[in-house]
Amino acid sequence: MTDIHGIIAYPITPFTADGATVDTATLAAVVEQLVGTGAHAIAPLGSTGESAYLTEDEFDAVVDATVAVVDGRVPVIVGASDLTTANTIRRARYAQQAGADAVMVLPISYWKLGEREIFQHYASISAAVDLPIMVYNNPATSGIDMQPELLVRMFNDIDNVRMVKESTGDLNRMLRIKELSGGTLPFYNGSNPLVLDALLAGASGWCTAAPNLRPQPCLDLYDAVRRGDRARAQEIYDDLAPLLRFIVAGGLPTTVKAGLDLLGRNAGAPRPPLLPLDEAGRAELKGLLADA
Repeated sequence: MTDIHGIIAYPITPFTADGATVDTATLAAVVEQLVGTGAHAIAPLGSTGESAYLTEDEFDAVVDATVAVVDGRVPVIVGASDLTTANTIRRARYAQQAGADAVMVLPISYWKLGEREIFQHYASISAAVDLPIMVYNNPATSGIDMQPELLVRMFNDIDNVRMVKESTGDLNRMLRIKELSGGTLPFYNGSNPLVLDALLAGASGWCTAAPNLRPQPCLDLYDAVRRGDRARAQEIYDDLAPLLRFIVAGGLPTTVKAGLDLLGRNAGAPRPPLLPLDEAGRAELKGLLADA
């Protein structure tokens, strides 16, 4: 499996001025900046990338543009989640044929899924593609909470389930995954405010949209933890934390697009029902970026 570690950067999905379709030229520029400033992997089409609001043609366009720009310099992990198993498989297959290195799958369902159904969902995807699967646990957005015991069982029993992105913000979940798997199941932090504790606990990486706005401190934080310089890591985290809390609280597509605009790169508005950041929010975000 391709080595996936470090700062896994989540690009936004830019739209044209009328919101009608994906602005692939701006997307290419955003991805190039993330790679150029040192991200260790790129993960399009997650929550930040508004994947839930895209048509299938738009999804495919984002995959193609991202893989082309990255051009093998770092791994590409495509968020392939969808409401049905069948379309999740379609998306995963498209990612594979486009040249992605892995897929990330969040179980999404109108009806609450039981463990038997979750297991079968991932088993079906695994049987349909050869790519490693990052299981994404984020009950705040999916409404489905996968316990560490289930995550480790899927890792043991489903061939292509190779890693977990844990986004509950509960450090004990990560420690339990580590304990149950004997340290063999790589886990990645998806909760921005938890990043320092998660990396210190052994997370293989940090899945984050923050590098769109402040790439260097994200890289410096990861490097400080790897060097064992806890004091420096704490200093960097304390500086980053207000921005991390703000972008999460305001919704990542909304706040990151506003931040990019404030930094001189217009990526369009988020797609309704999401709305652009209001003026009070823009003023607060401008202050956070200026303080940096």
